[in-house]
Amino acid sequence: MSATPLFSGVGVALVTLFGEDGELAAGATAEHAARLAAAGMQAVLVAGSTGEAATLEPEERIALLDAVREAVPPAVPVIAGTGAPSARQAAALTAAACDHGADAVLVLSPPYADDPRPYYDTVAKAAGATPVLAYHFPRMSPPGIAVEDLLDLPVAGCKDSSGDPSRLLRTVPRFAGALWTGSPLLTLLAGVVGAAGALLALANLEPEACVAAWGGDVAAQQLLADLHEATSPRFPAELKHRLAQRHGTPATARLL
Repeated sequence: MSATPLFSGVGVALVTLFGEDGELAAGATAEHAARLAAAGMQAVLVAGSTGEAATLEPEERIALLDAVREAVPPAVPVIAGTGAPSARQAAALTAAACDHGADAVLVLSPPYADDPRPYYDTVAKAAGATPVLAYHFPRMSPPGIAVEDLLDLPVAGCKDSSGDPSRLLRTVPRFAGALWTGSPLLTLLAGVVGAAGALLALANLEPEACVAAWGGDVAAQQLLADLHEATSPRFPAELKHRLAQRHGTPATARLL
């Protein structure tokens, strides 16, 4: 990996908090982000898949980004999710996020695209000097990004949420950008093989365990595996429910 990564270690794929009426609770989300930064998170991703981005209006995305960027220390990068079904939509979301201070954008690959390069070329142009990170999550947007295609994209890094250990082992030595795993099951392995870090939903609930697993703690990795199994069937609703029990945050989810 030759490029200097945007961050190293563990970042959080932030939940988006909503009030009981389903309206965006940007302030509460920002407070949660600040708490996680204080707990050692090296980056915060807003409006990603964990943040129920598909349910957010463009103005809600900006309100969320503004609130979180103001709440967390300047040294902690705030990454905005800006992926969309079309390059035109993704470029518009990207330009808006960059205008509002995003330190990078995370862009989910286009669905059912044989060649993702034109899509990422358009997004990179809209981003200007702001780093673009690819997002490989084939379960959400199939088929995702083939490793061979990733090597040729105009991106500074990639979040890989496939949960595929073979792909992780094949990508790290070949990809010139930074690679972060999005799978809590591969956190320890990613640290061992030299990935840049992990960008995890479970860090909302167990930031310390995520950091420990990244550092090679087998017991912490097992805890993440158990939590992943428990929260996956009703995600992100179950994650929000557990978070509400621990911190009193709103448990409302738009995606049930």
